[in-house]
Amino acid sequence: MRRILAGIETEYGLQVSGRGAAEQIDDAAALVRSYPGECLPVWDYRYESPRADLRGFQQARLNYDPEDAKFDVGRSRGPDSEVRSDRILPNGARLYNDHGHPEYSTPECWSLEALAKHDQAGELAVLAAARSYAAREGVEVRIYKNNTDFHGASYGTHENYLVPRSLAYEQLLRAVTPMLVVRQLLTGAGKVGSESGAACNFQLSQRADFFTELANVDTLYRRPIFNTRDEPHSRPSDWIRLHVISGDANMMPACTARKVALVKLAVALAEIGEAPVWHLPDPVRTFQQISRDPTLAQPIELTGRNWTTVREIFESYFAAAEARLDLDAELCSSISECRSLLDSLEQEGWYALKRDVEWAAKRAIIETVVEGEGMEWSDPTLQAYDLEYSNVDPEEGLYHALVHMGEVQNPQELDASLLERHIERTRAYVRGVAVSKFRDQVQTACWRSITFDKGAEVLELELPPDMEYPEHLQDAPDVESFIKAIGGTA
Repeated sequence: MRRILAGIETEYGLQVSGRGAAEQIDDAAALVRSYPGECLPVWDYRYESPRADLRGFQQARLNYDPEDAKFDVGRSRGPDSEVRSDRILPNGARLYNDHGHPEYSTPECWSLEALAKHDQAGELAVLAAARSYAAREGVEVRIYKNNTDFHGASYGTHENYLVPRSLAYEQLLRAVTPMLVVRQLLTGAGKVGSESGAACNFQLSQRADFFTELANVDTLYRRPIFNTRDEPHSRPSDWIRLHVISGDANMMPACTARKVALVKLAVALAEIGEAPVWHLPDPVRTFQQISRDPTLAQPIELTGRNWTTVREIFESYFAAAEARLDLDAELCSSISECRSLLDSLEQEGWYALKRDVEWAAKRAIIETVVEGEGMEWSDPTLQAYDLEYSNVDPEEGLYHALVHMGEVQNPQELDASLLERHIERTRAYVRGVAVSKFRDQVQTACWRSITFDKGAEVLELELPPDMEYPEHLQDAPDVESFIKAIGGTA
C-alpha cells in the first residue's frame, strides 16, 4: 500500500499564575517567543486557507465561540504574524500560538513510531518555552496536554494525513467516519464528568462533548467529527490533507501510534474502494454514546432499525485491510495489538487495559481516589486529578508518575534530541536542515515550500510531500549545493 505521510498538531492547555482568560493569547504568544532552543521565525502564511472546503466551495466565515470572542472586545493586538509568533525548529516542526494555546506541530512522518516520538518531543519543546517564560516573568506556568479546561473550553489535537486528490470527498467521508467514531475505545484519553448533556461519571473521550455536526470546515465552534478544511499543504491539484480534529491528546505514545494507524487503515481502504460501509444515522450521537457508555458494549444503531457493535466495526476494517492491502509491519502489528486489547476487554473487563489504553489508566487512578477518599464522582477535586494526569512536567504529572512506577506498558523515554533532528527523510528533514544550516538565506518556509533569498533573486523551492530526500543534504557545503541535491535549480 502507499505510504501515508502524517503529522500531529497539539494545542496545549496553559495556566499562568495571576493571569486569566483575557490575557491568554498574549501569554501564549510570549511563551512561544521564549523558546530557548534553536529556531527560525520565518513562517510563510501564503498557502493557508482555513475557509476552503473539501466539498468544493469557500466558507464566507468561520464560527467562533461567542464566549471566547468576549475576551477580544476592545483589545488591539499587533499583526497576525506577531500574535502567532511562529518558530520553525531544526527537526522541521512548527511551534506557535494558536488562539491562546501554545501549539506544537510535529514534523511530517511516514512511520507510526517516528510520529509518536516526535509528538512526545513536542511536550519538551512547549515545557522548555514555559520554563523560560516563567523564569523571565517571575510567574508559575503549567502546561497540560489535554483537550478541556473543565470550564466549557475545548482545544484540539489535530491529525493530518496526505491523501490523493483523486479520492472523492464522499468516499473519504464514508470510509473514515465510522473509524473516527469507534476508535476512542482504544485511543481515548478519558475524562471525568461531562460539559454538555446529561451528567456522567467518566467518559472515554475528552472531545466528545464538543461535537455538534457530522462534517463542516470549523474547528473552534460547531465542531464536526469529520473536518472538511481543504488546505492541502502541498500542490492542490495532487493532494488533499485530511484534517482530523476529533481525536484526543495522548500522553501514551502507544495510543498516539494506534490512533494514527486506525485512520491510515481507513484511508488506505478508501483509496482502493474497499472500505467497509456502515450507515450510522447520527454519528455525533453515536460518538457521544460510546464515550459515555459505562458497559463498553452498548449496541450501535444503524440505519434501517439494525444495530452493530464497536468490535464488529473494528473487525470489518481489520479483515478488509488484511485481505486487500499490502500492509507493512507496523500496521500488521497495530491490528494484532488492537485485537488483543479488544479480547482483553471482553474477557477481563476494562481494568485489563490500564497499561496500554489512556482512558483506562486514568480511570484506574480516579477510581483509586474515589474509593480511598470516599469521594463522590461529582466532587470537582476529581477533575483536578484528571488535569494533573496531563501535566507534561515529568516532576509533577500523574502520567509520568505511572511511568516511574512501571504501570504503563513499554513507555517511550522522552528524547530532547528529537527537537534538533528528524528520524525520517521526509520534507520535514529538508526544512530542518535549511533552517539550521542556511538560516541567513531562508526568507520564509512552510509545509509546502522553502523560499531562499539569494541576493539578486528570490527562489521558492517546492517540496513534494511523497518524496524521500537524500541523506547527504545535511552535508551540503552551501545553499546552491543544497538546492541542487533536492532537485531544484540553484
